[in-house]
Amino acid sequence: MNEITIKTTFSVFENLGELPTDIQDLMAKAVEIRKKAYAPYSQFRVGAALLLDNGTVVLGSNQENAAYPSGLCAERTAIFHAGSNYPEAKIVKMAISAASDNNPTTAPIPPCGACRQSIAEYEFKQDYPIEIYFMGETGNIYKSDSLKNLLPLTFDKNFL
Repeated sequence: MNEITIKTTFSVFENLGELPTDIQDLMAKAVEIRKKAYAPYSQFRVGAALLLDNGTVVLGSNQENAAYPSGLCAERTAIFHAGSNYPEAKIVKMAISAASDNNPTTAPIPPCGACRQSIAEYEFKQDYPIEIYFMGETGNIYKSDSLKNLLPLTFDKNFL
């Protein structure tokens, strides 16, 4: 038997003020769109803001449904909107903010597994890494230089 070791590295910012100015602005947009999430079941609101290589910012918030699998996370809402409306643009940066109506979220909240796979699809498609910044309502902000830090063993079209 052999063993492999997978190491990932994240940058940690202690507060929004430590972020580069452009990321502060992008995260502020994620926070604002988070407040518009439709989350009557989980009371867990997520906002995502994408910066495209053409300068466009695309926003998304989670949209729940009584038939739970029919809802959509903020990250995928934004990614699919970008893919539909700006198919030639690359996603350069993503900011994600999550908050609960019931409990304080002070730890960074990463994308769920389904969102990670969707982000991976776009990284493969555009052959360019997406910087991902994520946070809770307050506290530290984590930065990943690529989705590959969050999902090191990716599934892609080469397996099909």
